[in-house]
Amino acid sequence: MAKAVKLADIAERLNVSTVTVSKALSDQKGVSEEMREKIKRLADELGYVPPSAGRKLKEQKSYNLGVIIAEQFLDTGESFYGQMYQMVTTKAVSKGCFTMLEVVSKQDEEELNTPKLIQEQKVDGLIVIGRMNTEYLVALDEKGKVPVVYMDFYDEKNPCDAIISDNFYGMYRMVNYLFEMGHEKIAYVGTLLATGSITDRYFGYAKSLMEHGQKVREDWVIDDRRLETGKLDRENLLQLPAEMPTAFACNCDFTAHEIIKKLKAAGYRVPEDISVVGYDNYIYPGLCEVGITTYEVDMKEMARRVIHTIVRKISGDNYRKGVFVVEGYPVYKESVLPR
Repeated sequence: MAKAVKLADIAERLNVSTVTVSKALSDQKGVSEEMREKIKRLADELGYVPPSAGRKLKEQKSYNLGVIIAEQFLDTGESFYGQMYQMVTTKAVSKGCFTMLEVVSKQDEEELNTPKLIQEQKVDGLIVIGRMNTEYLVALDEKGKVPVVYMDFYDEKNPCDAIISDNFYGMYRMVNYLFEMGHEKIAYVGTLLATGSITDRYFGYAKSLMEHGQKVREDWVIDDRRLETGKLDRENLLQLPAEMPTAFACNCDFTAHEIIKKLKAAGYRVPEDISVVGYDNYIYPGLCEVGITTYEVDMKEMARRVIHTIVRKISGDNYRKGVFVVEGYPVYKESVLPR
C-alpha cells in the first residue's frame, strides 16, 4: 500500500516550511501566488489528501466530462488538438472522471445546434477545445446549463473560465531569439483575427520588432488561412513577399512547415538562406525534413489545469476563475542560423 503523502513531504521538496504548505493549501494569507501555485501543483501531482477530506474523497462522484472540438481543428494539419484531447482524457481518468468526445460540424456551429452530449444530458460538465464563434458559445451556456471551461482560447466578449498558452509572450521570445541570432528583417505568418491565439502571437511579434527599432511591414504579415473557415489555404495564401525577409515567425509549426516547402520550391534553403521559427512544438513525425525551432505548448499542464477547474466547478468548490495562462518554453532545433 502506498505511503500517504504528508505536508512535510511537500515542504521538503520545495524547501519551505510545513506552515507555508498548510497556508497555501487552505488558501490563507501569507503565501505569494507563485508559491501557492507551486505547492498546489506539487500536492496534486503527489496525490496529497488532507486528513479531513478522507471521508469526502471516498464519497466523491466520478464525473462524466464532455469534450467538444470543431471539425476544422481535426483536419490532417491541425491534429494538435487531437493530441490535446488525449492529454485531457489521460488526466481525467487519473482523477476518476471519464470523457466523451463530440466533433461539432461547421453547419451545427452556424445553426447553433447544441451537441448531443448536452441535449441528452450525458455529461456533468463541458470542455471546449479550440475557438468556436461567440454565438455558439453563448448558446452552449444558455442551453447546456452545465459548467463549461475553454481550452486553448478565451472569449473576448463574455466572461469565461479558460486555460490558454502564453501566446503573446511565447512568440515575443521566439522573435527576440531571431534578433539575437542577427536577424532584423522578420516576417510574421498567420491570418490575423482567424483565432485569438494567432492574433495574440502577432502582437508578441510586433512588440519584439518595436523594441528592436523595427516597424511592422504590411507586406511581411502573411495570411495562411481563410478568415471565414479558419482552414489553411496553401494555394491562394501563404505567398512569399516580393522583397524577402531573412526570417519567418510562423503562428504554428504546421504553417512553418508549409513556408519551408514554399521556400524550397522558390530555390531558398532553410536555414542556410532563410531562418524559420514556429509555435506549438507539434507536427507529424517525419513531415518536415528540417527540425523547426519553436515554442512548446505545455499541453500536460494545460490538461491538468482544465480538469482541475472543471471538476471544481461541477462540485461547487472554490477555484481560480477567469483566464489562466500556462507558460511554455523555446525548443531549439535546426531551422535557425545566425545571420
